[in-house]
Amino acid sequence: MHQQQETAQQDSNVLSTLLERFSKWLQLKIYQIEVSFCVYIFTPAEKFIFWSVAFLLISLTSLAAALYLPQHIMFIVGRAWYYINGEASAVTKEVVVDVVKEVGRSGTATAIEAARTSAGVVREL
Repeated sequence: MHQQQETAQQDSNVLSTLLERFSKWLQLKIYQIEVSFCVYIFTPAEKFIFWSVAFLLISLTSLAAALYLPQHIMFIVGRAWYYINGEASAVTKEVVVDVVKEVGRSGTATAIEAARTSAGVVREL
């Protein structure tokens, strides 16, 4: 029972340490922005406008990256596959399926397992 309490306390200490580090990092970034763009000499209204625009740009950029980056990466991987192999991955999948059918007829257990593995690899691509 005592060990569980110590473990829970260590976990909370690690979490608080991470939060403190993130807080200090964020304060440093805010300070760097204020010094770089002279925000510290703005009037309160100008500061509000500046930080509103900064928040809008950062949030829209983060949202766009979260929504469209995975799709863009898959597109780039597809293009790289095409440039490396000279054909689309769908054509390669058809070839693997045909090979699996032919190997299945030969009855070799090792070849069947290899074909299944290669079909799984193509499916993942």
